[in-house]
Amino acid sequence: MEVRKDKEIIDRILNKGVEQILPSKEALRELLESDKRIRIYQGFDPTADTLHIGHTVGMRKLEDFRKLGHHVIFLVGDFTARIGDPSDKTAARQMLTKEQVEENMKLYKEQASNIIDMDNKENPVEVLYNSQWLEPLNFNDIIHLASKFTVQQMIKRDMFQRRLETNKPIYISEFMYPIMQGYDCVMMNVDVEVGGNDQLFNMLAGRDLIMSELNKEKIVLAGKLLETSDGSKMGKSEGNMIKMNDTPEEIFGKVMAFTDDQIVDAFELLTSADLDEIDEIKKRFESDENPMKLKKELAFRITSELKTEKEAKIAEEYFETVFQNKSIETELKEVTVKEKEYNILELITEVELAPSKSQARRLVEQNAVSIDDEKIDDWQMSITITKPIVIKVGKNILKITQDN
Repeated sequence: MEVRKDKEIIDRILNKGVEQILPSKEALRELLESDKRIRIYQGFDPTADTLHIGHTVGMRKLEDFRKLGHHVIFLVGDFTARIGDPSDKTAARQMLTKEQVEENMKLYKEQASNIIDMDNKENPVEVLYNSQWLEPLNFNDIIHLASKFTVQQMIKRDMFQRRLETNKPIYISEFMYPIMQGYDCVMMNVDVEVGGNDQLFNMLAGRDLIMSELNKEKIVLAGKLLETSDGSKMGKSEGNMIKMNDTPEEIFGKVMAFTDDQIVDAFELLTSADLDEIDEIKKRFESDENPMKLKKELAFRITSELKTEKEAKIAEEYFETVFQNKSIETELKEVTVKEKEYNILELITEVELAPSKSQARRLVEQNAVSIDDEKIDDWQMSITITKPIVIKVGKNILKITQDN
C-alpha cells in the first residue's frame, strides 16, 4: 500500500482536537512525512451496548491515518472490558461476564462504519480482539509483565488518591488494566496509539512496555475531551453522552442542550469541520452572532454525519415544533402505540385524549387538534407514524412513538 503525504490531512491529524502528542508533535510529523507505512490503533472497550459520540473523536483520527495509506487497527477490548478501565473512576467498575461483553460489542463495527471506511477496498481497517492474546496468558506471563511497573506508579494516579482519602477500596485487578492495555501495544507492534486524554496513563504504560519488550518508540496521540460546564467529561459511564444508537431526534435535542461555551469545542471534536472552518466558527461565536444559530448548525451537522442529512432535517423540524414553539410545553408525556397507521379519530381515542370517536370528531371539527403544530381539519385523515409525533388536542399535548 502506497503511503500518501497529504499536507492538509497531516495538519489535521496533528492539530485538530489534539490535547498532546508524546514524545512530540514533531516526532509524529516526521513519521508521517517519511515513506514508512505505520501501524496505528485505538481500543474500544464494549462496557456498554453502543459506542458514543466521544469515540468519534479518535475514530476521525483513525480515518485520516487510513486515508494516508497507513495500517489502522480498530481494537475491540473484549477482554479488558471484563475488568473495566479505572481511569477517572471514584469507585471500582462492576466486572462484566464474557457473555455480557459479547452482547455489548455486536454493533461496534457497524456503528464505527459511520465514521471510518472500515471495509475500504484499497486500505481496509483491521479489526482485532484483545482476548486473542490476553486470555491465553499464564501466571508466569502476568508476573513478567507486572514486574515492569511499580505500585508507586499506579497509586499516584488521581482517582486512586481520591479513593485512599475517602477509604474506598482499590482492587489489584484495577492495577492490571494499564498493563493489559500496554501489552495490547506489544502484541500488535504498533507505532502510534490514539486515545482520549483521560487515557494518557494507560497509553504511556504501553509506551514503556513496548520500549521494554520490543525496543521501539511508540507515539501517543491524546485527544481533547468534550467537557460539561462543571468540568466533568462526557461519556457512557457518566450518563450524559450522545449514543450512536440514539434516534436523530434524540441526537439533535441532546446537542441543543449543550451550553454555549461548548459550541466551538464540539465543532472541533465532534464534526468533520476542517481547521479553517473551525477558525471561522470561533470568529462568529466571538462576534455578536446569536449562539442559538450556531448551535442549530452544530446539531444539524452532528446529526447528519451520524445519520443522514434527510434524517437531520426531520429532527430539526421536530425540535422546532416541540421545543421552540412557545405554545407547546418542552416536557411532554410520551405514549407508545402498537400500529404504524391510524385514522385520526382512532389515534385520539387510543391515546385517551378523547373518550369516544364522536367526541374526537367534534374536536377535529372545532379545529382543536394539531399534529406537529399543523391543524387537522379532516376527521377521515389517516396518520402514519414513522417518527415521533406531537399531538395536541385542546390543551392536552402528547408525544407519540410507534412500538417497532
